[in-house]
Amino acid sequence: MPRQWRQVPSSHIIVSASRAYRFTPDMVEPAFDESSAAAVNAAPVHLKGMSMPRLEVGNTAPDFTLPAADGAEVTLSEFRGQRVVVYFYPAAMTPGCTTQACDFRDSLAALQSAGLQVLGISPDKPEKLATFSEKESLNFPLLSDADKSVMTEWGAFGEKKNYGRIVQGVIRSTVVVDADGTVEHAQYNVKATGHVARLRKQLGIDDG
Repeated sequence: MPRQWRQVPSSHIIVSASRAYRFTPDMVEPAFDESSAAAVNAAPVHLKGMSMPRLEVGNTAPDFTLPAADGAEVTLSEFRGQRVVVYFYPAAMTPGCTTQACDFRDSLAALQSAGLQVLGISPDKPEKLATFSEKESLNFPLLSDADKSVMTEWGAFGEKKNYGRIVQGVIRSTVVVDADGTVEHAQYNVKATGHVARLRKQLGIDDG
C-alpha cells in the first residue's frame, strides 16, 4: 500500500501558552494507514520533531482566555483556588453534545458542592453558544475556541476514528484541574451518554 501523507497549509500555526510554532508541509510525517490506525484510538497529531500530546495527571494545565456565550472573556487562571472541570465537545446543539451538556447542567449543584466549577469548550461561535445555552437552560459557561488553539494545546484536537475512518477533529475530552492549576484527572475519547455520571463516580461525588 503506498504511503499516505497528511498535509498542513504552509502558513499553519499552532500557538501554545508560551510560544507559536509555524509548520510547513515538509514537516508532516506520514499518516497512519488503516491497519496501524486500527490499533490507535484518536492518536495525537504527529509532526516531525514535535507532537501535541495529551495532558496527564500532574501536568500544569495550560492557561487560556476565551470568549463566552454572553460575550465576556473567561480565563482559566482566574479560577485558582477552585477545582475546575474543563470539557471539550465537537459541536453545540448536536444530539450527543446536548446530552452531555444537560447532564453537566443537572449535576452542577452536586459538582459545586464538591468544590468543582464547569467550563465547556467547543469551536462554535459565541452566538451559537448563546442560543444553545438558552435553549437548554445551561447553568455554566460555554466558551468558544474558534481556531482550536486551546483544544490543540490540551490534546483535544487531532486524529480520531469516525465510523472506521481516521479524521482530524475535536476529541471529546474532560480534564479536571485542581485548585493549584494542576491536572488531577484527564480523559480522552469519552462517550457523551453517561459520561457525567461516570465522572461523578470517579471523583467520589454522591448522587444525593
